[in-house]
Amino acid sequence: MNDRLAQLTAYPFERLARLKAGQLPPVELPHIAMSIGEPKHAPPAFVVEALRQNFGKLDSYPVTAGLPETRAACAGWMGRRFGLGARVNPDTMVLPVNGTREALFSFVQAVVSTAGASRPVVAMPNPFYQIYEGAALLAGAEPVFLNTTADNRFQPDLDSVPAETWQRCQLLFLCNPGNPTGAVLSLDFLRQALELAERYDFVIASDECYAELYGDARRPPSLLQAAAGLGRDSFQRCVTFHSLSKRSSVPGLRSGFVAGDPALIKPYLLYRTYHGCAMPIPTQLASIAAWNDDQHAAVNRALYREKFARVLPILAPVLDVTEPDGGFYLWPDVRRDDEEFTRELFARQNLTILPGSYLARDTPAGNPGRRRVRISLVASVDECVTAAQRIRKFLEN
Repeated sequence: MNDRLAQLTAYPFERLARLKAGQLPPVELPHIAMSIGEPKHAPPAFVVEALRQNFGKLDSYPVTAGLPETRAACAGWMGRRFGLGARVNPDTMVLPVNGTREALFSFVQAVVSTAGASRPVVAMPNPFYQIYEGAALLAGAEPVFLNTTADNRFQPDLDSVPAETWQRCQLLFLCNPGNPTGAVLSLDFLRQALELAERYDFVIASDECYAELYGDARRPPSLLQAAAGLGRDSFQRCVTFHSLSKRSSVPGLRSGFVAGDPALIKPYLLYRTYHGCAMPIPTQLASIAAWNDDQHAAVNRALYREKFARVLPILAPVLDVTEPDGGFYLWPDVRRDDEEFTRELFARQNLTILPGSYLARDTPAGNPGRRRVRISLVASVDECVTAAQRIRKFLEN
């Protein structure tokens, strides 16, 4: 077996299952799951219908590059959503992928080179989506964690990274809005990251799968917007990742795309051709319908904002919690051990959340997830309100 597998940490939900083992929550309280970022809103009916109507097209192998219509729909959405117009060339700058998770992982395998004298670096925010670290380790790279805390507004402090680390860096992960913090990175921040990438010759992978979930004040920009603003019409050193899972509440569709620098997309397509991960044609046709429609995404976004509006007044008197700029997570400081808080909340209120320390790594400056928890507002509005009431009762007692 690949000896790098031994470097992987148990996935957060495996650790959570062990943490909850042996606890017997009150049977009279229905369980509410708020640990996993799995949207539970009803999928758009027109997307489901497009999928149903095209099941007959399962009789042929799809090509890895995807249908021209799929790439055009993705590029068109990028143009509308981020003000890029026709700058995103669907023929050379877009690839459909089976959700951002598999793409984030495989992109690292295609990009990282271990041919040099020193071990390559993949830098990432801390806390982070766990695929970033696992992909880096299995590619033979060293993960470097950039702590995101309340003191730096939950944004990676790029200035704190030594030049020697940037010189070894081959890939920088960004997440905008952040998971789990919900922080939105500004165009100025993205421009700074691009200038560093130019100076030290590394690639930026911007995970933007929460980009359609935001409040009125902070509409998340794309890395490609920042690149275009700097005159980089080929989006040099940039690749962005987008998904329908959060935008359209279809996590089971496993549909997304990557877009960016054609000099990166071309060899990544070659990698994917061997990787064997072409998107089925019925999935592509349903995805085209979703990317071409913006109204359902606005309705979906409004539903999450309603949840924040209903839940925060219940929790604010007893918990240090604020509305994030984007995403659908709460990231409160519980001012106590986050594992103990999670375990006891489950035992007393039959409610599952996730310890923040499971999403971060220990660093010389500490674990930025410690004493925090991630609460996913993915259930119905009524269930989220009930969950908030249970958390408040737990804290008051």
